[in-house]
Amino acid sequence: MSVDVERRGPVTIVTINRPKAANSLDGPTMSGIGYAFQAAEADPEVRAVVLTAAGDRIFCAGMDLKAFLAEGGLDVPGPGLDIFTRRVFPKPVIGAINGAAVGGGFELALACDLLVASETAKFGLPEVSRGLIAAGGGTRLAQRIPLALALELGLTGALVSADRVREMGLVNRVVPAADVLDTALELAGQIAANGPLAVSVTKKLIVEELPVGDWDGIAEAVAPVFASEDAREGARAFAEKRTPTWVGR
Repeated sequence: MSVDVERRGPVTIVTINRPKAANSLDGPTMSGIGYAFQAAEADPEVRAVVLTAAGDRIFCAGMDLKAFLAEGGLDVPGPGLDIFTRRVFPKPVIGAINGAAVGGGFELALACDLLVASETAKFGLPEVSRGLIAAGGGTRLAQRIPLALALELGLTGALVSADRVREMGLVNRVVPAADVLDTALELAGQIAANGPLAVSVTKKLIVEELPVGDWDGIAEAVAPVFASEDAREGARAFAEKRTPTWVGR
């Protein structure tokens, strides 16, 4: 199997497991990731997803070019990566970046909501050095960081350290390699302890960036949350000084 899926309470862990191939993305791997995210989205007991990779050197080297050349393209049955890279996935995704995230691997990391990176991780978009373009998300970097920094990454193709990427505002935590997954799971657990409906709508509003002053749009989005069973349960739990029991509606 090129993708492993594990449940730890309300968190699904999706692990790219091709360390001998630099955890690169061939058709079955992209399909496996897509199906894992599809299942996590459909399961009401799943409150967050952690995306990571096997080994301690490379998170993902991007597209498997050998497979691409051998097959004349990549056959990706099912939802593929688009299920969370080209839409607002309704549940928070935490990337546990255990090693180098290069090319499509960096773009995969950019599709995550929060990132925890190893101290030894490197990040880069080397596509231009191969005459290609980082069209899977890298060209939208200026939506996440200042334009000059986005251009530096996109035009030089250089690899930069985890600390440098954290300074740019792309990484939430930089920790020793042995602590990457545990730190990501800790963040996922903090999120999963909150009301799932409230978390989903909060993520949607932040990511979609409604125009300033669009109070009607915001009111429409939040109305179901304030009218939900979870909102009433949260208030009762606060008054009764106990942990809420969420139902997601």
